[in-house]
Amino acid sequence: MNAILIIAHAPLAHALRQCALHVFPDCGGELVAIDVQPNLPPEETLATARIALEQLTHGEKVSGVLVLTDIFGATPSNVAQKLVDGVASRLITGVNLPMLLRSVSYRNEPLEALVSRAVVGGTQGVMQVAITAPQNQPRRNHDPNDDDHQQ
Repeated sequence: MNAILIIAHAPLAHALRQCALHVFPDCGGELVAIDVQPNLPPEETLATARIALEQLTHGEKVSGVLVLTDIFGATPSNVAQKLVDGVASRLITGVNLPMLLRSVSYRNEPLEALVSRAVVGGTQGVMQVAITAPQNQPRRNHDPNDDDHQQ
């Protein structure tokens, strides 16, 4: 089984974890969140993340760790890049709730497969939705002189 570590700007990491626990209440032991505080030096966040990673990988049931961060190039992502170096883990930036739920759903798969499922879940979860539902749109008045009738 793979563990999931979320590192994001406060309070996003813990909020995402709470959402995942709402849907999957049994995933709490394999899902850890670290909120990056605005006034905290990156070194302190990295130290906290190393402790969390050690606790996640200490058990025999965890084979790898998927690390999810919010924005590439920002402090959470930079900390995570240092964290995963040389560890049985993978890093994905741009975390969203569909990505996290997909990750939790498939955390028993091999780490590489989990990464693919997470990215697909995250991208498929982003879509443009019509502002007005078709049933709420005004009806067209039919003009008998129009030639746009259906046959």
